[in-house]
Amino acid sequence: MTASTASPILSRQPLAGGLWPTLDPFLFCAHHDDAYPAGTPELGPDASLAGRQIGQDFSGKDGWSMYHGDVVPGFPPHPHRGFETVTIVREGLIDHSDSLGASARFGQGDVQWLTAGRGVVHAEMFPLLDAAGPNPLELFQIWLNLPARQKMVDPHFTMLWSERIPRLVLREGDAQEGPAAHVAVIAGRLEGAAPLAPPPGSWAAQPASDVAIWTLRLEPGARWTLPAAAGEGTRRMLYHFAGSGVTVAGEATGHAALELRAGEAVTLANGGTEDAEFLLLQGRPLGEPVVQYGPFVMNTQQEIMQALQDYRRTEFGGWPWGDAAPVHGPEPRRFARRPGTEADELPAEAATTA
Repeated sequence: MTASTASPILSRQPLAGGLWPTLDPFLFCAHHDDAYPAGTPELGPDASLAGRQIGQDFSGKDGWSMYHGDVVPGFPPHPHRGFETVTIVREGLIDHSDSLGASARFGQGDVQWLTAGRGVVHAEMFPLLDAAGPNPLELFQIWLNLPARQKMVDPHFTMLWSERIPRLVLREGDAQEGPAAHVAVIAGRLEGAAPLAPPPGSWAAQPASDVAIWTLRLEPGARWTLPAAAGEGTRRMLYHFAGSGVTVAGEATGHAALELRAGEAVTLANGGTEDAEFLLLQGRPLGEPVVQYGPFVMNTQQEIMQALQDYRRTEFGGWPWGDAAPVHGPEPRRFARRPGTEADELPAEAATTA
């Protein structure tokens, strides 16, 4: 559906399912929201798996999926080349392992930014650590394209820990009290808040890219004006995915992906009785050909064929883990280990969430 040309809302699409439409330079946006039951000693669901297509379960049966996992839900080892994954975990924990020899357990507001570049294999498993109660998991996974000149950069693994992500509490005008907008600044400066550095090979590391990734939460009664993007040619998508009674530029909207005119400020208002939540993705388009074959995103079919040949020959470094779907034990800790560097160890519960 296309809106009036006078409106800053250029188009809107209802959010159907967990895969959302994106704009260049973004390739993919998935919202996973799983109400997992209590866990077993193996950290899988303490529930029958009957009726699920194990290894390919996206059913959402009983409010959750196993995805490609067979004991623990998640995504066992799979390759990527030519783009980046940005994984924002709002609730729950993810166990990461990769062909670089890196491992991590992160969640509760943490963000992982992985530049696949010339090639990496990684696993993303969802361990269910609570044996006595439910194990909810909610996350966004976003694919950000790499420009042609950066497609074959070295893979790079970055953790943006929740406690270090800038978070703003914003109110209209000079108000010091009352309903507020809460913004987690994952990429792209906002209101003077500088985000943590993206990986060095990322399109987001280029100032002219105008890439921004923000999560927004408006309390009931809150109003906040989303400022105009700074970059010429920037495109902007706002996803409204939780809450009701919301208006965007004065127009009522249900849960939808809204392409906004990036060069205009847009007022968001929550007239509902519950928090309203949004994800914003913006950036200057790369404007380059996109040729995708599953987990490989390149610029030409010949480059895709080369990626397949390289993966068959090298397995992008092989798999250094003894387990085909590694999980990192029953303790609810958060950590990251990279070969040759000191490990990060953080409290099990983040002080803040995305």
